[in-house]
Amino acid sequence: MELKNEIKDLIIKSLDLEDITADDIKDDEPLFNDGLGLDSIDALEIGMALQKKYNLKIDSDKEDNSKNFYSVSTIAEYVRSKING
Repeated sequence: MELKNEIKDLIIKSLDLEDITADDIKDDEPLFNDGLGLDSIDALEIGMALQKKYNLKIDSDKEDNSKNFYSVSTIAEYVRSKING
């Protein structure tokens, strides 16, 4: 499965988004505020799920995290950079 689809499934499962499918989440649309409408608690849930699934350590730098967690595409790039070192 492509990484972006894995991340979409992870978001849906970790946040119990019952009425949303992976097709509903666009790769480059914002996940927070205007886009999917997620909030900071959702960001923590997604972060914990990513750490568990990909064995990542996510830095606590808020500015970097807001850039890295902007969309499915930016999360995928972040995960790739962490996995590939």
